[in-house]
Amino acid sequence: MPADETRQTPARLSPEQLFLLAGLAALGALATNIILPAFPDMAADLGTSVLDLSATLSSFFVAFAVGQLFVGPLSDRFGRKWLVLSGLAIFVAGSAICALATTLPQLIGGRVVQALGVCATSVLSRAIARDLFDGEALARTLALIMVAMAAAPGFSPLLGGALNSGLGWQSSFGFVAVLAVVLAIHYHARLGETHAADRRAAFSVAAILRTYGGLLADRRFITPALAVSLVIGALYAFFAMAPAILMTGFHFSPWGLGIFFASTVFVVFGAGWLAPRVARRWGAVRAARAGIGIALLGGVAILLGRQEIVFFSAALTVFLLGMGMINPLGTAIALQPFGRQAGAASALLGFLQMGCAAVAISAGAALDAPAYTLFGIILTASLTLAFLAFLALR
Repeated sequence: MPADETRQTPARLSPEQLFLLAGLAALGALATNIILPAFPDMAADLGTSVLDLSATLSSFFVAFAVGQLFVGPLSDRFGRKWLVLSGLAIFVAGSAICALATTLPQLIGGRVVQALGVCATSVLSRAIARDLFDGEALARTLALIMVAMAAAPGFSPLLGGALNSGLGWQSSFGFVAVLAVVLAIHYHARLGETHAADRRAAFSVAAILRTYGGLLADRRFITPALAVSLVIGALYAFFAMAPAILMTGFHFSPWGLGIFFASTVFVVFGAGWLAPRVARRWGAVRAARAGIGIALLGGVAILLGRQEIVFFSAALTVFLLGMGMINPLGTAIALQPFGRQAGAASALLGFLQMGCAAVAISAGAALDAPAYTLFGIILTASLTLAFLAFLALR
């Protein structure tokens, strides 16, 4: 079958297709987490501070959020393939700008270009899954993708630390650029277009506004989407604050930071394995609500508990277990009713997620308090709002 023809719906994802969708979904998080251990070296080379480097994260998330709003409707009208490939090409260009940057503004500019490219792969990985599956199969597929993609942001600080030590911080941007090229080649050869021509939606500014307005007004979408976004925003707040909490507060080395992140992967693995099984027994809504409750328990423990590494690790594990349940289940619940508008629904979901991440990170930078305390406040507030939002969903 030629690469530009629409693929037939498979019975299940092959391991290669699973790796491909997980790679597309995880590339943005990988490009963010892989540079965290290099923040001290980057700050020294660019003549800035580690705190100022948080602008490379917040600017990335803002560009990522806004870009998705355009990618989703375009893919619903014209298909997924050319947007995925174009996004990967833009991401490679942004990575090159970052690697060659000699000032903080240049680095921020490169990160914005990276975000405008990689937002397409993130939003369309979910839309492609919705193209191919629905119901329990969609929840199972999303859970498998989330489990597989957890390895990228989890292990990437360890990889980033090794690259930084051996080749300098610029090599991390070269690595993600090469990975983007590999993903583009495999996507073109192995998956291609999944959005059939007879399912494509009209494209106009008025149609886009109507679509987004309808989604925002539809409780079937906005309730689970907002809950998932608040949880993911809290997760990205941890990514942004981890160097201050672990390296400054608990005196972790760059290698120690990488090992800590790598250990969290197994928690997300377990949660992803558990989520569809609990959903099969309790129903997706009740299982997702339980996931938020578990995550909230971890957030409250961090806020009110002892500020020591063992207690922090245990409380963070509880949060990650709940997060790993709500993320795939809430995403499946939000996308399930909107097969014809899967691109727009996934884009709006991504916008909400990155918007919540940007707000959480900006709040952490603006408030005058120790990083550990700030993270506990942000985590508990976000998860409380997420739990209240999900209570409205039957």
